[in-house]
Amino acid sequence: MRIPDAPIKVDITDETFAGVTYHLRGSLVPELQIELSGQAVMFEHHTLLWKEHQVGIGLHTLPSGLKRKFIAGMDFFITKTEGSGRIAFSRDWPGQCIPIHLAGGQEINVREHHFLAATDNVHYTFERVKGLRNMFMGGTGFWIDKFQAKSGDAIVWISGQGNVFEIELDAGEELDVEAGGWLYKDPSVTLSSHSLGLKTGLFAGDHKLTWNRFTGPGKVAVQTMYVEPFESETGAGAGVKDAAAGGVAGAVISGLLRG
Repeated sequence: MRIPDAPIKVDITDETFAGVTYHLRGSLVPELQIELSGQAVMFEHHTLLWKEHQVGIGLHTLPSGLKRKFIAGMDFFITKTEGSGRIAFSRDWPGQCIPIHLAGGQEINVREHHFLAATDNVHYTFERVKGLRNMFMGGTGFWIDKFQAKSGDAIVWISGQGNVFEIELDAGEELDVEAGGWLYKDPSVTLSSHSLGLKTGLFAGDHKLTWNRFTGPGKVAVQTMYVEPFESETGAGAGVKDAAAGGVAGAVISGLLRG
């Protein structure tokens, strides 16, 4: 197992790959700025920061998108750029913007709500992972976004919370990560959920410590901060938001709901 001494170094200011030129600006809450000329990019609609007025926005159709909306109980749709010009994206948290360059045939798996943008030629699917969310507040588990470069080179930009460390696992090596602590992984790395029962006293009852176990070979990225994104005022998102607003008790429940 190769554990880095420092976070991923993202010192890109101007880079061209897969038909687009992009720039990373700022350090606390980074801005991703993209120059559009021929290759469109897709993104979650709420990550848009600004755009030149001539850049159009359209809907990017996803397979099984309606199924994800039905299960999750929240609006989920992907938009894409139309035309040429500059456009910029960011997330509402401090952290790092990680560009993932995918050569033809390569794939990356990303934790939900951390995808910032991607070139529109990437094949985008997703997988539902059941977990503790199903046991509280009517939750639905979490999703893994899967991006594969099926039509030539592609880029996926990922927004990590806090600092991001990339760990290389050899075949059969295992790493246990707090359920909100992982950011992305190679498809060769398998994920499973594990819980440990804890006795906290005669009247306090039983509690569980839950984590995600990753088994190599391949890379897994760990983020040092995790803030539950509230994407909706209704459905499952509202339940988590209500829990988080409930003071100490809400904070405990919200922590249990991760993953």
